[in-house]
Amino acid sequence: MATTIATASTVAGLGSSSLCSTKRTSLSSGFLKSSVAVRNPLKQVSASGGKFTCFERDWLRRDFNVIGFGLIGWLAPSSIPVINGKSLTGLFFESIGAELAHFPTPPALTSQFWLWLITWHLGLFIVLTFGQIGFKGRTEDYF
Repeated sequence: MATTIATASTVAGLGSSSLCSTKRTSLSSGFLKSSVAVRNPLKQVSASGGKFTCFERDWLRRDFNVIGFGLIGWLAPSSIPVINGKSLTGLFFESIGAELAHFPTPPALTSQFWLWLITWHLGLFIVLTFGQIGFKGRTEDYF
């Protein structure tokens, strides 16, 4: 039934002479190779051995000063006893000891260990990230 409707009726515009043009259009395919050589704007023959690179080779620009000062910069404030007279570092290390007391079994999901683990490491990574931004921003004269 669908074939009889498609062949019996014509769709306006597709077969009409008003849309047909005398100008020949050239269709191209991704499967056929073009006769014209396309120039790649990203290809740089002399730079990086012919490879295009978006970033510098040493994009991380790691510096052990940032790691050292960042660790000290996080250990100092996290060791201040502000959580019921205990520090975040102390609570974290205390929870490690409590979980190691029953070593073969893992910590329960309701254990305070997970809260202290995530909080302590999140703070450390934030301090290290801002330390990297500040230290490298200062040495490269961003501010």
